[in-house]
Amino acid sequence: MRGGPGQLLAGRYRLTDRPEPLRAQAVDERTGESVLLSALELPGLLTTGQDPEEAAAAQADRLVRRVAAVGSAAPAAHPRLLRGVGAFVEGELLWTVEERPAGRTVAELLAEGPLPPYRAAELAADLAGALRALHAAGLTHGNLTAESVLVCEDGAAMLGGLLAGVAQEALAEDLGGPAGRRRYEVRATLVGPVAERWPLDGGPAGDCWALGALAHRLVTGRSPYPERDVPELVTAVRDGRREPAVVCGPLAPLVERLLQPDPVRRPTAEAVRGELAELLAGAPEPVDEERLEYVRNTEGPEAPGRVRGRGRGAVRPRAGRSARKGGDGGDFGAGKAAKPPRIPPALLGPLLVGGVFVLLVSGIAAVVLFAG
Repeated sequence: MRGGPGQLLAGRYRLTDRPEPLRAQAVDERTGESVLLSALELPGLLTTGQDPEEAAAAQADRLVRRVAAVGSAAPAAHPRLLRGVGAFVEGELLWTVEERPAGRTVAELLAEGPLPPYRAAELAADLAGALRALHAAGLTHGNLTAESVLVCEDGAAMLGGLLAGVAQEALAEDLGGPAGRRRYEVRATLVGPVAERWPLDGGPAGDCWALGALAHRLVTGRSPYPERDVPELVTAVRDGRREPAVVCGPLAPLVERLLQPDPVRRPTAEAVRGELAELLAGAPEPVDEERLEYVRNTEGPEAPGRVRGRGRGAVRPRAGRSARKGGDGGDFGAGKAAKPPRIPPALLGPLLVGGVFVLLVSGIAAVVLFAG
């Protein structure tokens, strides 16, 4: 898209940064909150006997209503879900809007390297909680990827991308039909070769499969399936041709079950959360107690900021953002407090001099006594 900081979209969203081709950061002038705008190109429909402009307008209206319906059905204030604000059409673009607190996407974090397994387990537990809430509301997410997960400044993971995913799936159905080759081709163009977007089945079981693929990516920095192009990826998923889960370390048993081709054999989001709570309770270093209590507790605290003390590469409590930015972030053993020296360093010098003096006096005394 064209434009830059200061541009106003839909008479409400003021861009705050130079936009990417189909993404833009903005401020909602009605509420003052920061939001992320995600765009989807709307090709004109060739409808026999219907004016092209009328067809395009009708298509846009259908998409906006479908996105709005999902947004209104989603849990309104879940601490691990980014809230969908709405959708609008401007020009040939359908825009979805969701809240955007300060943080970095998982994709941005993984650009610096994979995460330690227990840190990945923390993020996966957050996402399992978000999926559980959506599934309880009768919704499927369908867009759980490294791009749609935001890791906030307090270290908590929040799941976004719900409305953007709904818009993509609705457009694929509009242009290609509910199933078949044409829909596959349209969806492949919209989604691309992203493993988490191509489960063999939909619904909650498909979301849990995507969580397994993302957990593998968090620990290894790569997809368990080849992602060179969509046909190869889809074939590999169908044939079960993937990297063994053993590379995920302590997360391997869970990842293995989540990536089972049979949806009945996969754990639910609630079961995943419980298993991750047990895993984190036995972590090499203690997890922040409030953090662990959230993972164990189905209801959990309501405010995202309640969970504190988690860095990019560590499970242990830490102050501020230092652990995420460097230092001891990736070393579980480095967090143990060093034992203070028995003798304060400031006294070592005087004590050493005094000791030498005592030895000298003792030597002189011994010589005098020996001489007579």
